[in-house]
Amino acid sequence: MNSALLVNMARFILLLAAQILVFNNVNFLGYINPYPYILFIILYPVNGNKSGLLVSSFLLGIIMDMFCNSGGVHAASSLALAYFRPSVFKFSFGLSYEYQTVKLNDSLTPERFSFILISVIIHHFALFLLEVFRLNFIWEILLKTLLSTIFTTIICIIIIYIIKPSKR
Repeated sequence: MNSALLVNMARFILLLAAQILVFNNVNFLGYINPYPYILFIILYPVNGNKSGLLVSSFLLGIIMDMFCNSGGVHAASSLALAYFRPSVFKFSFGLSYEYQTVKLNDSLTPERFSFILISVIIHHFALFLLEVFRLNFIWEILLKTLLSTIFTTIICIIIIYIIKPSKR
C-alpha cells in the first residue's frame, strides 16, 4: 500500500472519530456547531484521484448521517465541497494550483486561509440549507453558517498545526 493512502485512511478514521465522539456534542447557543471532519476533504492531496475524493467524501458524509440521523445532508454537503474543491483551489492559489505545488500543512498564508475559509463556507451553507430546506429561514441559515464557519475554521487551523509534520 502507498504511504499517502495510509495517511489518508488514518486521517479519514481519526477525523470521523473525533467528530462523532467529541464535536457532535458541541452546540453553543443553538447556532455554533463545529464540523472539522471536512478537514479530510480539504487536506486531500491535490494530485490525488478525483473519483476517489468524491467516493470518500460521500462515505464520510453518509457515515456522519448515520451517526447524526440527519437523512443525507452531510453526504450532500460533503459531495458539494468535494465537487467545488478544484474551483476553490484555482480561486485561492491561481497558477500554483496548476503546477500542484500547494501544501496546506505548511505555514498559514492568506491563500491557504482563504482556501480553508471558502471550503468551510461552501460546506456549511449547503449543510444548513439542506437541513432546514426552506428559504423562509434564510437569515437563520446565514447566521448559523457564519458562526459555525468561524468556529470550524479556527478548529481546522488548530488541527492542521497539531498534525503538521515536523521539519527535519
